[in-house]
Amino acid sequence: MGKLPLEGIKVADFCWVWTGPTTTKVLADFGATVVKIESKARPETWRIQPPFKDNIPGFNRGGIFNTINTSKYSVNINVAKPKGKELAKKLIAWADIVTENFAGGSMEGMGFGYEVCKAINPDIIMLSSAMMGQTGPWAILPGYGDLLSAISAVSEISGWPDRPPSEIGYYTDYVAPRFNAMTLLAAIDYWRRTGKGQYLDIGQHQGGLQYVLPQIIDYEINKRVAGRDGNRDDYAAPHGLFRCKGEERYIAISIRTDAEWRALCNIAGDLPWTKDKKYRTFAGRKANEDELENDILSWMVTQDDIQLMLDLQHDGVCAGYLPNPPDFLENDPHIKAREFYVELDHPEIGKIHAPRQPAVLSKTPCEVRRAPLMGEHTDIVLKDFLGLNDDEIAELVVEEVLY
Repeated sequence: MGKLPLEGIKVADFCWVWTGPTTTKVLADFGATVVKIESKARPETWRIQPPFKDNIPGFNRGGIFNTINTSKYSVNINVAKPKGKELAKKLIAWADIVTENFAGGSMEGMGFGYEVCKAINPDIIMLSSAMMGQTGPWAILPGYGDLLSAISAVSEISGWPDRPPSEIGYYTDYVAPRFNAMTLLAAIDYWRRTGKGQYLDIGQHQGGLQYVLPQIIDYEINKRVAGRDGNRDDYAAPHGLFRCKGEERYIAISIRTDAEWRALCNIAGDLPWTKDKKYRTFAGRKANEDELENDILSWMVTQDDIQLMLDLQHDGVCAGYLPNPPDFLENDPHIKAREFYVELDHPEIGKIHAPRQPAVLSKTPCEVRRAPLMGEHTDIVLKDFLGLNDDEIAELVVEEVLY
């Protein structure tokens, strides 16, 4: 493999939980030297959250931690201690980029705000990815993606009309890292051309709002307040999730044009509903949507979900099966073709499968290495990166700074 595109970029990574680590995983997998600053005194959330291998807890056994922290270094520094703060500042001086995703104002309160970092390292690039950014009345609000889903109104429009809003998952934790990584790449390009760093304040809320932009515009123009409509869509019919053959097997389809409807009917074959005149137009399908869904379900429940998905996609119909965990590793044709999961050896939990980056570069593909053990690279970071000697390190150990 040739030189990775971000080799030579140095990152002091204060991130934890999901958004921040997923952001810096992009940098690390593409060659940046990402040093994860953590401590047993206040361990990274996913170090101590299940699922654990064999249900045995441990700092190094978490399944999620080991998938979103690949290719990084780990150094144990207790930044609550004065000498820990000084050591972290040495890493800031060493780094090209500083990253964090605490609640707004947290880094400043810890003594590592942007102005401090800039005074230490005038050319530093700093990324903050708080829920609501660093300014405004909600800036100091801490929380997780499910809270931000509600704040962004996504929960309010998710679910069935006769039930309360649904929890759809930590959606901002998946979206925000992509905005963060692309913005960091732009900042790196600017830094390489001008020698100037900058501060990137990217609120996760900003990225999340893109999902409700149509509803926002509809309200602004038409004063319509969006509600919950299950799996249905105003511009598609059928549009939903349908059961297939087997236990807990489902497929989602979305038909937006009459041509797509005819393609679905051709795949279904000579069945009464495929020739029913009331379904030939979008207006007819929408007017008879309950009956339409029942007719389709009576056929789909006899079909293999993955094969049906492939047949529908081949003929231009938007379709996707609902995978379960084993599907991702063993059955999903797209994931297998892309070689998305990389098998890695872990010294404590054995074989693991970690995701690589979705983007595949022809000349400089990413290189995924296993996630670090807690503090695994403390000596390397302190000696090779910061130039400390054995006596200095021993003193920090005695004073529980390296904990």
